[in-house]
Amino acid sequence: MATSTLVQFLGAGEAGATSDRRQVETFLAGGAIAAGDWVAPDTTKTGADRALFVKEAAGVATVGNSATIGVALHAASADQTVDVVVSGYCASAYVAGAAVAGSPLVGPIGTAGQAAIEVPGTTTGKLCGIALEADTANYAAVMVCKTF
Repeated sequence: MATSTLVQFLGAGEAGATSDRRQVETFLAGGAIAAGDWVAPDTTKTGADRALFVKEAAGVATVGNSATIGVALHAASADQTVDVVVSGYCASAYVAGAAVAGSPLVGPIGTAGQAAIEVPGTTTGKLCGIALEADTANYAAVMVCKTF
């Protein structure tokens, strides 16, 4: 489950995988998760394995869901593994409409799994990412801020 971020390969523009300071962790899905959904720990689980599960981050009115830890890279059903970007670049994340490059994002406010654009003085949730481009049909490349 844990990965090391001590050694980074930064080869922008080169063929092959570059890290872009990205950290991906593998979890078990606590329920249905769509590709691009923002996820949070599944606090309904009990026992020693509860730290292994994530679920679609629920919307928390006004403030945003502060438990949001990252973006699912692929869809998963309950108890399937799901890879989650917990830090760094993610090519396609579910975001609220009207996101533009540089929009600060907080955990879901209304729609579960969908990061919301931070509105100073209104949303008080924890920053979970930054949009790197304008959204297309509510999906955009983002930089996930490490919180996990």
